Amino acid sequence: MLRLLIGGRSLPNCKSNYIPKHTLSSQCLHTSYSLVPNYIQPSSNESWSNDRGIDVDLLFHSSTNIHIAKCVHALLVVLGKVQSLFISTRLLNLYSNLGSISLCQQTFDEISNKDVYTWNSIISAYVRNGIPSDAVNCLYKMLKSEIKPDFYTFPPVLKACRALNDGVRIHALILKTGLEWDVFVAASLVHMYCRFGLFDAAYQIFENMPFRDMGCWNAIISGFCQNGKGEKALEVLHEMRLEGIKMDSVTVSTILPVCAQMDDMVQGRLTHLYVVKHGLESDLFVGNAFINFYAKFGEVEHAQKFFDNLVMRDLVSWNSIIAAYEQNNNPDCALNFFYEMQMNGFKPDLLTLVSVASSIAQSRDSQSSRCVHGFIVRRCWFEKDVIIGNAVVDMYAKLGDVDSARKLFDRIRLKDVVSWNTMITGYGQNGLADDAIEVYRMMIGAEYVTPNQGTWASIIPAYAHIGALKEGATTHGRVLKTGLLLDVFIGTCLIDLYGKCGKAEDTMKLFYEVPKTSSVPWNAVISCLGIHGHGETSLKLFRNMLDDGVRPDAITFISLLSACSHSGLVEQGEWCFNVMQHVYGIKPTLKHYGCLVDLLGRAGQLEKAYSCIKSMPLQPDASVWGALLGACRIHGNADLGKVASDRLLEVDPDNVGYYVLLSNIYANAGKWDGVNTVRSLATSKGLKKTPGWSSIELNNKMEVFYTGNQSHPQCDQIYEELEALTAKMKILGYIPDYSFVLQDVEEDEKQHILTSHSERLAIAYGIINTPARTPIRIFKNLRVCGDCHTATKFISKITEREIIVRDSNRFHNFKDGVCSCGDYW
Repeated sequence: MLRLLIGGRSLPNCKSNYIPKHTLSSQCLHTSYSLVPNYIQPSSNESWSNDRGIDVDLLFHSSTNIHIAKCVHALLVVLGKVQSLFISTRLLNLYSNLGSISLCQQTFDEISNKDVYTWNSIISAYVRNGIPSDAVNCLYKMLKSEIKPDFYTFPPVLKACRALNDGVRIHALILKTGLEWDVFVAASLVHMYCRFGLFDAAYQIFENMPFRDMGCWNAIISGFCQNGKGEKALEVLHEMRLEGIKMDSVTVSTILPVCAQMDDMVQGRLTHLYVVKHGLESDLFVGNAFINFYAKFGEVEHAQKFFDNLVMRDLVSWNSIIAAYEQNNNPDCALNFFYEMQMNGFKPDLLTLVSVASSIAQSRDSQSSRCVHGFIVRRCWFEKDVIIGNAVVDMYAKLGDVDSARKLFDRIRLKDVVSWNTMITGYGQNGLADDAIEVYRMMIGAEYVTPNQGTWASIIPAYAHIGALKEGATTHGRVLKTGLLLDVFIGTCLIDLYGKCGKAEDTMKLFYEVPKTSSVPWNAVISCLGIHGHGETSLKLFRNMLDDGVRPDAITFISLLSACSHSGLVEQGEWCFNVMQHVYGIKPTLKHYGCLVDLLGRAGQLEKAYSCIKSMPLQPDASVWGALLGACRIHGNADLGKVASDRLLEVDPDNVGYYVLLSNIYANAGKWDGVNTVRSLATSKGLKKTPGWSSIELNNKMEVFYTGNQSHPQCDQIYEELEALTAKMKILGYIPDYSFVLQDVEEDEKQHILTSHSERLAIAYGIINTPARTPIRIFKNLRVCGDCHTATKFISKITEREIIVRDSNRFHNFKDGVCSCGDYW
């Protein structure tokens, strides 16, 4: 390398120069001179005192790594040039740019007569290499050495401030030196105060500046943007435009994320027009910003156009386009760009792998998930940044591999709040609410982490899933303390919690407290009222929603159709289905068709439901055929049930629930040969029926009862209570319905089977262990059987209690011998 840097002159002899140990060794000198070609090696006849052929600038510009820099340093020592303050400071800056802060410090220490330029260089070196505290301390040492700071000193040291006290102290020093109105110093003060959230102080400095260049405007706009003050940032931008100052690429790339956060597509479009008009489209920073902007609004085609128009692309460009497709549920394109990026010579970084992990989860590609995990392990990135660990935990959880997710979660040493939230959400999404609650309790016990909005949004649905009302209410109290009740997502989760725990009145109270400008809370309350059998109220709320100017979405109509189905409102449900398509232009999905089939089937219109399936423009999935099979179970249509089950076994052959439904249809019809055939088929596939269980929460403990449970400590008392209740029920006219005993056994055995159903065991336990006439809340993982439904009506009348039972499909509120479902379920 050095052969290109040294002219044809001889090298001077070094006699008395001091040579620092870190810059000169025999090996280093040998390397330096060995790189010089023989034809320009000094001869014995030439004088070493002539060094005019050395191009020092070229030496510095060619020092592209630490090894070459050390060789250059050694050569400059030999030449005696390090005695120059300018050359020594350039060496300091060279080591700084190459990331060797230790060599920076050693070089700085060897300089005897340091001037302000030298001090500024070491301060900048500390900032550039991520040691901000040393930069601030260096300023204080500089002051002690009686070197007066200048306007180059303060911008880097203000950037290095990690404590407001230091910032205020340095501000006082700036005032003392009279540099407060220097444009670079003032802009740095603006940045510093914005970083600490003191926007009034930042804006006051900005307003009082006698002259503001583009950097100052960008500084105040960036400060507001980075601290969530989007509206104020746009106000300053408008003020800037009124003063005739044009936006540059920095302004555009700063303001676009704010437009995305505020859902301000209009401002973003206007900025796009400005960019086209002023020829900034091909600018790298602008292009990257627009890729992210359009991705946030789901307009991936526009993001793709900006990416295609970039003359130069950096790693940020590739990461942005990969994330654009990943965020808009197009994992295949995201992964294709990932492969193309590597083909173009770009190495993925942490952010690349975060998007790739999410794309693999979306594509359900379990094999590739292992490849990504291995790629990260080989680079030790799990130790480098917790973000990538969180992303891979999320990937495994979304793929349903919660064991791998938990193993990786346990290995993350420094878990942040996102780590805990990801694991809680992962368990919740996979139906493992108990495990989610366990992780949440571990999180509460950890002193270094505080639950946030994401935590509540993860744990409250877990409580709702298992009907844990007391623990959910405790969490509600914590939410109130944090002031997050008015957050639409947390408020919606609480609406869902109380709705699924049978507290319809509390659901409505919460609904009226949360902001209702989006469809999210409306959807939640419509759905909750629907599963309570209040279909008419759900439709009324839908009309109120339209009157308030809130536009319904696809989920709104799923909630409405479900509510109509639970209440037998067939005509109203069909009206909703038509309005969705012809008024709001929403194309029905498989979920909508599943709800419509369920609506018609429950009402006994099985042929119409079947015709609806046959005329669907989409290929029916398991949810659609399952709705028809469930309706056939209710109305005892074995023939159509066989048709539905045959289709189900084609699209979802491993779901044991459908075998159970068909078996029950045959059992109700007395076709025991059919029952045996279906059960044998399920057994041959290794499928096992999900055991029925019911739970009840008492004294902050969840008691779970399985059908036929004989192991509970109060087992004898429970069965005695049920025996006594059955005797009283028969006096009031109760006749056991043995059609719900799906086994070919004697009648006395059938009575015992009905009595030992899990919901009856839980109800009896509640009666024994709670004060008289207090409500009992039961959660059942399967549908309540018809005979237990009848029995619970009698029990509610005999005990004068309100009994709320939530099964897998809806709520049943029993009171005074009547159920809220009106026996339509």
